[in-house]
Amino acid sequence: MAINEVGVDAATGRKFFLDHPSDEQRGDLTFILSLHGGGSVGMWQRLYFPAHDFVDDLGLVVATPSSATKQPMSHWVRDADDEHLRSIVTQVYERFGAERITRFWLAGHSQGGMTSRRLLTKDPFFADRVDGWLSLSGGRLGQAAFVDDFGPPRTEEERAAMASFMERRRAEMGGDERFPEADFSHVFAVGEHEIKALPETSPWAEQFGGGVRERRPDVVDTEPGQVHDGRFEGRYKTSWGREPRPGTAEVYVYPCDRVVADVVRLDKGHTEGLEPNITRTILELMVSAPPT
Repeated sequence: MAINEVGVDAATGRKFFLDHPSDEQRGDLTFILSLHGGGSVGMWQRLYFPAHDFVDDLGLVVATPSSATKQPMSHWVRDADDEHLRSIVTQVYERFGAERITRFWLAGHSQGGMTSRRLLTKDPFFADRVDGWLSLSGGRLGQAAFVDDFGPPRTEEERAAMASFMERRRAEMGGDERFPEADFSHVFAVGEHEIKALPETSPWAEQFGGGVRERRPDVVDTEPGQVHDGRFEGRYKTSWGREPRPGTAEVYVYPCDRVVADVVRLDKGHTEGLEPNITRTILELMVSAPPT
């Protein structure tokens, strides 16, 4: 059985979820640092992207922390969180041994994905170490534009209360469209109802000799995901997400020297938790990535 622990950042005392194989001597490990989105926490992220269910099968070490800032909504901020994330990475490598960790992925949902991109673009600590970035509705390298009504189904009063805060967050996190200079694989997973259309080409794959994308067999799940955004029950909208339910996902892979892939979860929005088969498919892509 996989081992599920609560890790403690020795530098700050902050806790995080740590899931790893039961075989303490196992090698060829894939380390995933999994970041929640704005308004969320590590516990929700761990269930939204349940990589911990596959740590024994696929040889994963998964660290899932929570951001420091809670008001007016939880979100990742530079000074308060970046050092915490660096400390977790250092601690995991010391715990399991650099010789046993073959590849290191950043994974992030929504604002956690935007934070991952910022770290890869502006923080050498991550840019020099990361082998891959999984963006879970957190932006694509070669953008897939969100639909016009994207966002939670807030009332007018709720929108007004959040307006200035969200403007600051967009200015800080969303204004930099530069590609990172780091060398890494990239998987983008998104709900069909979040974006206007999925691009048919990938400028990121082209950097690594990418050709025409290949569509792999659809992934069918008969079981639902484990979480959703229940705050808006009774006023869901498709772009933000509804209740968990089974589903089908399209998978597109670009043949190149890195793993570059797009995953579109049909009839899903921003917050339905990933189902087991598509979770495993994404993880298998990550584990197949070459170290950089």
